[in-house]
Amino acid sequence: MKQAMSKFSLVIMLLVAFCARADIAGEVRKTVEDSTEFLVNKLEKERGTYDEDPEKFYAVMESALSDSVDFRRIAARVMGRYRREATKDQKNAFVEAFKKSLFNAYGKTLVESGDFTISVLTADVNPRDEERATVDLEVTTATGSKYPVIYAMYKNTDLQKWLLENVIVNGVNVGLAFRDRFEQQYAQYNGNIDQVVSNWSSHLDEDEVKNGAKEEDQQ
Repeated sequence: MKQAMSKFSLVIMLLVAFCARADIAGEVRKTVEDSTEFLVNKLEKERGTYDEDPEKFYAVMESALSDSVDFRRIAARVMGRYRREATKDQKNAFVEAFKKSLFNAYGKTLVESGDFTISVLTADVNPRDEERATVDLEVTTATGSKYPVIYAMYKNTDLQKWLLENVIVNGVNVGLAFRDRFEQQYAQYNGNIDQVVSNWSSHLDEDEVKNGAKEEDQQ
């Protein structure tokens, strides 16, 4: 009897854990759906601003993105082990340079991309850490081309909200590609982090994209 009760209790515990993960997955999915809809609508509204006032476009979109993207966490990972050598001012400067360079590199592409849709497909909670999750999305362009996108999300316990910490686009791990870029520039400027920051660009060339894809395969 005791053994049967023990097995029954174990089943109940497993069901509760499964339901809890399902609830978390639903929460993450809704977060991404809401933020994606908000950002796409904001982009549509601000398209005309890009040519008229690029700085205003940057400020508006940066403010909108900051509600769902942890730029500071992403930038820290891009700096990798070299972050330990950086001063607080250098770390802060790189966060700002990183954000600005993203808009410089891809802002025009976004504005001129035409109509597109983003579909949120699935959300999966990390079974070993309920504060980490991945969300699968699909971007469909006006011409019908489809691109798979994966968001890596984490739960910010201080803010009690889910934030984006990395993205994989069409098999390319963007965070890893940028980390490789930082390492290359660190070597190029002989370890001068100020030079790396002041010369930072988020435009990835073909080789860097390929390397990002290869590293993703090895993860």
